[in-house]
Amino acid sequence: MLQEFKDFIAKGNVMDLAVGIIIGAAFTAIVGSLVSDLINPIIGLVLGGADFTSLYTVLSGDVPAGVGLDAARETGAAIFAYGAFITACINFVIIAFVVFMLVKAVNKMKASAEAPDDVAPEVDTGPSELDVLLQIRDSLAKTKK
Repeated sequence: MLQEFKDFIAKGNVMDLAVGIIIGAAFTAIVGSLVSDLINPIIGLVLGGADFTSLYTVLSGDVPAGVGLDAARETGAAIFAYGAFITACINFVIIAFVVFMLVKAVNKMKASAEAPDDVAPEVDTGPSELDVLLQIRDSLAKTKK
């Protein structure tokens, strides 16, 4: 069993997956910062200065008016944090777009790597045997008339 585990870990796919997960976690942190530090303030400015991520509604419990989302959660009240959900949706759209652009770039690089560099230009070889036979048939049909 130990040998099977070593063989499994030594496969390239597992190492590629591990690298992908680590890079994905770092990328998620970057996108999270992009959304919370750059995009949300701009959206808040457009919406009149509202802090987008702190938008919530109290479903049940006592929360003092004007308290931020973190403080409202600490009170133990049931909080409907729709601003955090909207932020997560924005994060998803940004990550999906960047992944789409990465996949598009990788596919373009693969296509250019697979395409042969020295493709011979097509040379006109003249009419095919079938074309010649059809021309002869048509000529014979004209002379019979």
